[in-house]
Amino acid sequence: MADQKTILREFEVLNKYGIHARPAALLVKTAGKFSCDIFIGQKGAEEVSAKSIMGLLTIEGYQGARIIVRVVGSDAEKALAEIAELFEKKFFED
Repeated sequence: MADQKTILREFEVLNKYGIHARPAALLVKTAGKFSCDIFIGQKGAEEVSAKSIMGLLTIEGYQGARIIVRVVGSDAEKALAEIAELFEKKFFED
């Protein structure tokens, strides 16, 4: 399983209303494009699959929250790059 690359990255939720239904849907749509496993959660809290909208709505992703993204799989770098863009561009809300 040499191709099972694991990458961790921390993001700050920058958009005003945090990770509500629309940003969660964007995360699910983005995560669904990749074969890797993608997990999201706050540091020290339970992580959820980024491919589950219901899970994402439970992570308390309010503005200013520090979110850890863990990506595992052969296309982890590509997946993380697209997820990073969502966080950096405030989920295209502002």
